[in-house]
Amino acid sequence: MFTGIILAVGKITQIEQKAGDVRLSIDTGKLSLVDAALGDSIAVNGVCLTAIELSAHGFVADVSNETLARTNLKLAASGTPVNLELALTPQTRLGGHIVSGHVDGLAVLLEKKPDGRSIRFKFKAPNELAKYIAEKGSICINGISLTVNKVDGAVFSVNIVPHTLKETTLGNIEVNDKVNIEVDLLARYMERLMKGEAAATCTAGVTTELLRESGFI
Repeated sequence: MFTGIILAVGKITQIEQKAGDVRLSIDTGKLSLVDAALGDSIAVNGVCLTAIELSAHGFVADVSNETLARTNLKLAASGTPVNLELALTPQTRLGGHIVSGHVDGLAVLLEKKPDGRSIRFKFKAPNELAKYIAEKGSICINGISLTVNKVDGAVFSVNIVPHTLKETTLGNIEVNDKVNIEVDLLARYMERLMKGEAAATCTAGVTTELLRESGFI
């Protein structure tokens, strides 16, 4: 588990094709791995990866086809900058929100414009994920815990302050770029709990009928 508070920006140094999937080598930049061990989880652009090799300056991780299909790691190249975070510990300050590192899908940047000293970003999420995104709720973008400012259907906006622009890769993305998003974990569990015993056979998401049966309308 992670908090969505980025500790460093690293870069991909090597992409190796391995029997149908991929092995990544990542330079962790200023992120110290002195306390890391083989098998530890490290979030790379919000994707939870397992360190299978460690060095003084980085680590190596295998990336499955499932992860490649769902994330922007499939678009990465040698030199691509990535946001990094070590897994949380009992002593970690929970400065963001609970992030699993299991990316739900890709959102597309539609617009970025100045808003005071900050930048307001507008994204389009996949339609099937729109129901989990709420105004003033939390969302994880490329591993960064952010607050949703506004929602209009599957389009949502976030405001990025100067510190976040400086310490993450968001300052470098452009219109039409794709970012990893992970919706709020609590929203997913709430949907499942609302289905009750029907969860064993129900495949649909939140519907008007489900809301009515659960007493919300």
